Parts: sequence; C-alpha cells; structure tokens
Amino acid sequence: MKDIVFFIHSGFDMLDLAGPLCAFRLANCGAAVPPYRLRIVSVQGGLVPDAMGLLLDSLAFETQAGAGLDTLLVAGGPIPDLPDPGIASAIQTLSAQARRSCSVCTGAFLLAAAGLLSGRRATTHWRHAPRLQREYPDCRVDGDKIFVQDGPIWTSAGITAGIDLAIALIEDDLGSQAARQVSREMVVYHRRPSGQSQFSEMNDLCPQSDRLRAALAFLRAHIARDIRVGDLAAAACLGERQFNRLFRQETGETPARAIERLRVEIARARLASGKEPIAAIARAAGFHDPERMRRAFLRQLGQTPQAYRRQAARERGETTSQNHTI
Repeated sequence: MKDIVFFIHSGFDMLDLAGPLCAFRLANCGAAVPPYRLRIVSVQGGLVPDAMGLLLDSLAFETQAGAGLDTLLVAGGPIPDLPDPGIASAIQTLSAQARRSCSVCTGAFLLAAAGLLSGRRATTHWRHAPRLQREYPDCRVDGDKIFVQDGPIWTSAGITAGIDLAIALIEDDLGSQAARQVSREMVVYHRRPSGQSQFSEMNDLCPQSDRLRAALAFLRAHIARDIRVGDLAAAACLGERQFNRLFRQETGETPARAIERLRVEIARARLASGKEPIAAIARAAGFHDPERMRRAFLRQLGQTPQAYRRQAARERGETTSQNHTI
C-alpha cells in the first residue's frame, strides 16, 4: 500500500485537493487490496480553512515522520510575498521521506520555497508562471504545460490539471488500465498529454464583437478547408478591410495570424495524442501541405512537428516511428 500525503495550508484551493484525492480514492474502489492509503496533513494539524473559509481537519505533519510516505502532494492557494518558513520546513521534511513530491497549481511556489525546484523543470498556472520564474530563476518554468515531471518532482498547472496529474501518477503506479478506469469514473480525458497547452488559442483571443465571434466559430467549424480572410469577413457580414481593422482592434493580431495559431493548436493536440501520419494531421488542421505546417510550427513553437511529437512521446515514455515523421 502506497501512502499518499496531501499537504494543505490556510487558504488552500479545495479543488486542488479534492480532484486528486477523488482520483486516488477511485483507484482504491473495487480493489481486493486497496493500493493507496490517503492522509491530509498541515503544519500544525487540526482544522485548516480553505480559500472560501471551509474548514478541513488534518494531521500534524510531524506525526507522519517515519510513517512510510510514498507521495507528497501540495495543494495550491494564495502566493505569499514572503515564503512561510514553517511550511517550507514541513515540505522539506516530508519530501525527504517521499519517493516523489508533487504540486497542484500554485503549490509549485511552496515546492520552490522548500528548495525542491532548484535546477528542475516545472509548471504552474499560466497566469503565475512568470512570477515563479522571476522569484526562482534557478527553476526552468514552462507555463504552457498541463503537468511536468522532472525526476521525482511532478508539478501541474491550474486547478483541474491536478486531476490530470493524479491520473498520470496512478498510471505510473498501477498501469494504463487502472488509470483509464479512474478517468472513466471521473468522466475526464485519459489523459491529456502533459505537453498540451493549458488554454485554447480561441479562448485567448476572446473578442467582444458578436460578428467576430461568428467569424471564429466559422473558422473552428471549417478549419480543414482552405480558409481565407475574405471567408471570415463574409461570415462576420463585414467588408474585408473593415473586418481586418476590427479584428486587430479587438484581438491585437491579424486574422491570418489567428488562423495559423488555431491550426497549430489543433495539430499539436493530434501530434501529442497519437501516431496519426503527419501528412494526415496537416490536412485535418487545414495546412494541406506538411511543409506549410512545418514552417508554422517553427514560427510559433521554435520546433518542427517531428520534434514536437518526439517530445510528447518521451513524456509518455514511448518512442515514435519514422513512418510518421517528416
């Protein structure tokens, strides 16, 4: 039985705890011998308020010394201007006993304050990634990842990404079948690749005009076609010149750039999640020509589709076939 210790602190986000806790609980359901023993701890123990003031009981971390800790998982919450030395010390103590140490969302700041991210790759909520990099420059922060594993340290992005992290940990422990069963019970993906972007390009654009929203909906529905800016202008019931001006005014970029961003996002998801031929992915994303997709990837990601696929496969512990690369 593996001991999973969830570390909470005043103001923690309940979903950072509840999502992973539910995943591990479901992994226990139906097993002849439950694979996990779950415990919630804090610095002092007792009742700990979450971000909404709800109180949750916990064990004092000192009572867990020598109790056979396998995994430490730190919930996120408010980011203090100065790290709490008591929290940092508790995390250091627990991490020293654990096989792996993990964080959800801004819990990465607590791992960093405990010195666990020094020289390692990590992620956190995309909004706070620049601050994590600024305050802990010896950590290599990738704010566009769902979760990142670097040796025994696992970090995840904002809130619901903690569920992705927990399912990945379950798969690491018990295999893909167990993880798939948990994901089905939770009605979530099994599983979003760690390299998948934290947010959608279309959500990031977020225009206020109903006309522009109609144009983006048309783009999303017909992405595999050879869409031109004039097509989007027609969907918005605007002249092309007026559409270009309004689009740039509301989104800060050109329609052509937005088309390419969405196509790269779609291609990234398909590259990361399977072994579909790259030429087929290029057609499905609307690039048609794999060379056009390669140039777009270099512009936006600084790497080719082939390199991106290899990176995603490494994160899954797989290898790629040369038959599917360009």
